[in-house]
Amino acid sequence: MAQDLKDKYKVAIIGGAGHVGVPLTICFAEAGIKTLVIDINTVAMESIMNGELPFIEHGAESLLKSALAKKLIECTTEISKISQCNAVILTIGTPVDEFLNPTNQVVKKCIDDLLPYLHDNQLIIFRSTIFPGTIDWLDKYLQLQNKYIKLAFCPERVVQGNGILELKSLPQIVSGTSEEAIQAASELFLKIAPEVVCVKPMEAEFAKLFNNAYRYIEFATTNQFYMIAQSAGIDYQKILYAMKHNYPRSAKIPGPGLAAGPCLLKDTMQLAAFSGNQFTLGHAAMNVNEGLVLYILDQLSQTYDLQNMVVGIMGMAFKADIDDTRSSLSYKLKKSLLFKAKKVLTADPYVQGDKELIPIETLIQESDILVLCAPHSLYKSINLRGRPVFDVWGFF
Repeated sequence: MAQDLKDKYKVAIIGGAGHVGVPLTICFAEAGIKTLVIDINTVAMESIMNGELPFIEHGAESLLKSALAKKLIECTTEISKISQCNAVILTIGTPVDEFLNPTNQVVKKCIDDLLPYLHDNQLIIFRSTIFPGTIDWLDKYLQLQNKYIKLAFCPERVVQGNGILELKSLPQIVSGTSEEAIQAASELFLKIAPEVVCVKPMEAEFAKLFNNAYRYIEFATTNQFYMIAQSAGIDYQKILYAMKHNYPRSAKIPGPGLAAGPCLLKDTMQLAAFSGNQFTLGHAAMNVNEGLVLYILDQLSQTYDLQNMVVGIMGMAFKADIDDTRSSLSYKLKKSLLFKAKKVLTADPYVQGDKELIPIETLIQESDILVLCAPHSLYKSINLRGRPVFDVWGFF
């Protein structure tokens, strides 16, 4: 394979039309790096090539259009084109199965599909969460296939919707199975990030899982406090204000709310699986955060005659001001309410593709009681028409 690839693609991002891939693609292109998006989501790729974002990503649209004008981004479904790339970034993570155990075969299958098109000394970077020990295992597996790759793991840690800003402002964790891999991955990410932190692969794998599990446990702590206070008939928001006001040691305590999304619960599960189900804090956090939905349902049932009431759920995204519904607890609450309430209505101004959603004004008009699940900023100015609102967040 010729080493001079300057007329080809510098970077290929597999899964590049997804939530991890899009901000990364745009940042590399903004840095002048010709980037190839490889994905099976042809609808999302068509949007990208038309200069339209397939989902909410703040500050990205103008950068995308500029990159397209300079012909720095291309999209394809053809995996074979990775042979033309200096570096290949995979945004394929480790999912969990129905028993809450990691499914490592997904990573192996992905590598097996790429094998015919990989060439020696190519840089391969895993970006999404993987089970501890995966990178070292993959390195040995690739060598058994007579592939000598610079293999790296550089975990993604950005907040949903703010990927562009955070890629440019936060340190990037870089690990690799060789000094050459670490150097190559560091050089690449320093094109878009202010600094890199270099560690061993398993240290990087744990760092990503620990980051997410710690955040998930923080949410569980405040959610547990909320339920204790609520059950005692006390306003937790006032307690939280008293705890945090001008008191630095409590400043970072988050507010209560539905802790969901595609990463926090899943990564906590992976740590639990790795530890032989001895991650007691993690299991407790899962019980609290997932159980908050049932607590809300129980509180509603005790307070209202639900079987004769229409319940409107405000916000179906997994958090505020985005359009991503992956692992959203709003849908878990909806399913539970369908067995309790006369009727359940749902609305979200950002979410696309859910045919059951109705305009928020219609939902408010037709509902007897409202439940705030995703506290979108625009709800602050909406007329609730005097409807009672169950608001875990303390938003209203």
